[in-house]
Amino acid sequence: MSLEEKVGQLFVMHVYGHTATDPDPEDVDTNLRALGVRDAAELIARYRLGGVIYFGWAHNTRSPHQIAALSRGIQEAAAKALPSGVPVLISVDQEHGAVARVGAPATLLPGAMALGASGSHEHAREAARIAGAELHALGIRQDHAPDADVNIDPANPVIGVRSFGADPEAVAGFVAAQVEGYRSAGIATAAKHFPGHGDTTDDSHTELPHIHHTREEWDRFDAPPFRAAIAAGVDSVMTAHIVVPALDPSGDPATLSYPIVTGILRQELGYDGVVASDSLAMRGVRTKYGDDRVAVLALKAGVDQLLNPPRPQVAWDAVLRAVRDGELTEERIEESVLRVLRMKARVGLLPEDGTAPQQSTAAAEATAVDSVVGSPAHRAAADRIAEATTTLLENPGGLLPLSPDTHRDVLVVGADPRSPSGTTGPPTTVLADALTGLGFTATALSTGTAPDVTAVDRAVAAARGKDAVLVTTYNVATHTATARDNTQAANTALDTGPATEDTPAAEDGQIALVAALKATGVPVITLAVRNPYDVARLPAVDAALAAYCWTDVELRAAARVIAGRAAPRGRLPVPVRRADDPARVLYPIGHGLTY
Repeated sequence: MSLEEKVGQLFVMHVYGHTATDPDPEDVDTNLRALGVRDAAELIARYRLGGVIYFGWAHNTRSPHQIAALSRGIQEAAAKALPSGVPVLISVDQEHGAVARVGAPATLLPGAMALGASGSHEHAREAARIAGAELHALGIRQDHAPDADVNIDPANPVIGVRSFGADPEAVAGFVAAQVEGYRSAGIATAAKHFPGHGDTTDDSHTELPHIHHTREEWDRFDAPPFRAAIAAGVDSVMTAHIVVPALDPSGDPATLSYPIVTGILRQELGYDGVVASDSLAMRGVRTKYGDDRVAVLALKAGVDQLLNPPRPQVAWDAVLRAVRDGELTEERIEESVLRVLRMKARVGLLPEDGTAPQQSTAAAEATAVDSVVGSPAHRAAADRIAEATTTLLENPGGLLPLSPDTHRDVLVVGADPRSPSGTTGPPTTVLADALTGLGFTATALSTGTAPDVTAVDRAVAAARGKDAVLVTTYNVATHTATARDNTQAANTALDTGPATEDTPAAEDGQIALVAALKATGVPVITLAVRNPYDVARLPAVDAALAAYCWTDVELRAAARVIAGRAAPRGRLPVPVRRADDPARVLYPIGHGLTY
């Protein structure tokens, strides 16, 4: 490889468009403005690119057959443009639950906190195997999952339900299980966000968070999941744009920290796989240095893959210049290239005998997509796993399970956050349809995540005469809500595209809605469709549950639990603290009722 091709292997970029060579005119215009190229083929040729990452907002993930064709087109472009013929590693951020780029008809599975609530490593392993098999059929060979953060702070705006829970050893077990599941499907994994993003109320998309754990606390709370991921054979570790003074007092974010990346991750933890940066377009990594210096400093710290630099030409030129000026040695670049190539070899992109990789045909693609992606067996497994996650938090009068014989006429009302993948929901309609299919007469009324007085009054009027009201709530019990908290939290640390929520949540509006409905005398059930902490902030109701996400698979499972077609088996993987006295635990880890 030339120096330029070696450097290119370290860059992972997004590109707009549903095809590699013929995107829509609007996507061509966006690519020219943002990247200086027209399409994926030109991007690969210009930067000798080693990796491409897919996003829904970049119009990469319209349908399974389109995604598979895009993947094939990217590999064909790489075969033509790269002298070495090394295939591109195509990746995606498909954690499932609150973060999903590939939507229905692909199988959508419960996310991390829901799996943590199931208590089953086998469910976590099976979910990863299914997710990996479907990604593999789409030509995707790396998933930026699992999330290895321990969600200590309930007000964490960027992790929350993306974490398996608040107990470090429990999280470690689930992380290892998912690494094993993905690897069994031929998918490279990425444990994130090292050294741990779980104990902060700041969002690294928009600012530079500080984690104030002591070194001893880091060893106890943050390190176990990453140790477990390494022991399980994780293919890459993604860094966080956070400052941890106890690990590096310089004030540099972990992504740019030699003491953290090389000193702790590589030398202390013994990790020699790929280290990937979180998106270099995020504000957290850009607060102290310019975009040219960020790329160079990340490599000097020990990072191997540079994800989504906001100005690719600037970052590319800066790395080449650093090598030519002696700030970075070519040997240092080659260390990272070899790690990337080993990862590509492990997922079958580089045959061991040195022959050129076989390109899939359109016919082979179609067969794989049709037989694997969203298969009946996968969808049935997703429903079965989801049934083990729904958590019943309160049922003081024994209202649940609800019977159509006594409570047939049900109003489903409340928050309707947009689906993470844009392909499911809205939640109130999904729940109403599911309950109707179970023998109830259910109607849906959306009030949004910020119900005003008019919306509350409309809900109260609709509730009169009903036998029961089911209210979906969304992040009521976080800190004072802002637009940032409720939009960026639905994005991943790799996603610098549009937010998934259009309006900020208003805590008082959701609280007022539940209180007003309760005052009607109609039995009220609440279902937290994101973080399970909502119950601590809401008025007392007749029953309260947590679903941990709002895609169809979790909502259908919750409906079956409410209707008594499945027993509630989920147990809280995080403590729920009292809203009026956070030092006191309302419901501990492991809480969950059944019938």
